[in-house]
Amino acid sequence: MSKIKIFSLGGLNEIGKNMYVVEVDQDIFVFDAGLKYADDNNLGVDYIIPNYDYLKENKERIKGLFITHGHDQQMGAISDILLDIPNLKVYGTTFTLEILKEELQEDGIQTEHLIEIKPHKKLNFGNNSVFPISLTHGVPDAVGYVLYTPDGAIFYTGNFVFDPTMSDFYKTDVGKLAYVGKQGVLCLLSESMYADKKGFTSPNHRTSALIREILYKHNNERILFNVFQAQLNRIQELFNEVIKTNRRVVIMGKRLEALILRSIDMKYIDFDKTRIGSLKEVEDKNVVVLISDEREKPFSNIKRIIRGYDKFIKIDEHDTVVFASPVYDGMEKSFTKVLDDIAALGANLVTFSNKKYLSLHASSEDLMLMIDLMKPTYYFPVNGEYRNQVANKDVALQVGMKEENIILNLNGQVATFINGKLLDTKETIKTDEVLIDGKTPGDIGELVLKDREMLSDNGIVIVTATLDRMTKKVLAGPEILTRGFIYVKENIDLIKEAERISNEIIENNIKPHYVDFNKIKMEVRDKVGKYFYDETECKPMILIVIQEV
Repeated sequence: MSKIKIFSLGGLNEIGKNMYVVEVDQDIFVFDAGLKYADDNNLGVDYIIPNYDYLKENKERIKGLFITHGHDQQMGAISDILLDIPNLKVYGTTFTLEILKEELQEDGIQTEHLIEIKPHKKLNFGNNSVFPISLTHGVPDAVGYVLYTPDGAIFYTGNFVFDPTMSDFYKTDVGKLAYVGKQGVLCLLSESMYADKKGFTSPNHRTSALIREILYKHNNERILFNVFQAQLNRIQELFNEVIKTNRRVVIMGKRLEALILRSIDMKYIDFDKTRIGSLKEVEDKNVVVLISDEREKPFSNIKRIIRGYDKFIKIDEHDTVVFASPVYDGMEKSFTKVLDDIAALGANLVTFSNKKYLSLHASSEDLMLMIDLMKPTYYFPVNGEYRNQVANKDVALQVGMKEENIILNLNGQVATFINGKLLDTKETIKTDEVLIDGKTPGDIGELVLKDREMLSDNGIVIVTATLDRMTKKVLAGPEILTRGFIYVKENIDLIKEAERISNEIIENNIKPHYVDFNKIKMEVRDKVGKYFYDETECKPMILIVIQEV
């Protein structure tokens, strides 16, 4: 019999940043390590990952990190984690590791600890074992993981749908799911994003008919097709319709082009490579231009084109721009601005409705079918906002699960099982967010973010003065420089008064052979800041620079 702990370092009450930890006695198994896209309030932040201090502190006990599929929300944090835990073994299917290897190599990280797995081949770890099962999602080779323990199986689904029309690389192995269910499932961790949507997701995820209509309606017009680069199922739908026309495809970006060409060679995508043109053809009116976003910056590449910064392509009134990817929570403002900018250029706009054309996430009937196949003793809704988790709980109640056996937790709250029974231990693990800005290692911190917010709202004021090193008399200044605060030419009197207040403070704190610099800075920040607020109702950031010569 075992002591089992299940908790999340990220992924509960949020979209993305998925990272789930299962401890079986002394063994730690980690499932997924994703990022979350920074929203419009995270100024200058590229992406957000879970705080993984717990993994660093217990790295000797970790048996492996198991990735369900090749999307950012599941594996976008791996590069950062491997910098701190370089010997961490990362398990994934062929396609998942293909994407991951390229990202790691770009970041200069070794890939020898990546271990390729095959669906339905068990991995043994002492008294425990991990068994991957093929599931259907928007990217090939997606799997869920069964962790076999002495007290029963724990199954983490990742993202999935049930769609019997999917090809081999996308097909769910329903037989294996049923087999696991018959063996006895202690706990099922199942995604929640679409739990409030009625029915099955399939066929509402299929977009072929709309793509066909767009190609027909805008015949002999250039079409720019914007999609997330790992959304291969939607790219395949586009290619299926393009092949029926005389159009050619131009792929923008070396990463996206390399991914698609490699996927064609590996049979993950079915398309005639001779129909893929070069950038020399990007101005042709009968091409489909495929554009993808960087993994941590949604809409970054299309924004560059809109602003005229791309050296190969510009949008004009004869183009049609298609957005075929979902808009994630928090990105609505940025997305609306992109649409407005495209409309201002006169181009046609087509967006795939999030209500009519769903991503490949489990709706209520998908979830019910998974519960029926697994027949778990305990049910743990994961992957989604808290309202999604609650909707997932309601789904479980509809199929007869007991309310006391449904776990609604937040990040860091531990579900503890002793001898197969859930105990209310009230244990928590410290969790937090790590804000990543460019190539800067580690967290930029909340204070930096608050400073950026202040700068964006009220600007900055710099107070400078020069003192004589020997006599301590003021030689120059104080002078006030502003950026993003007020228009100086129209506020000369305001600046002059602020300089007078600053000079008075400096003079009052000059003693024979001694200047109290700290007191000067505090008083200038306090009194000048109060003066500016009284006059303008704005609170700029105030920096004081005093030097001696």
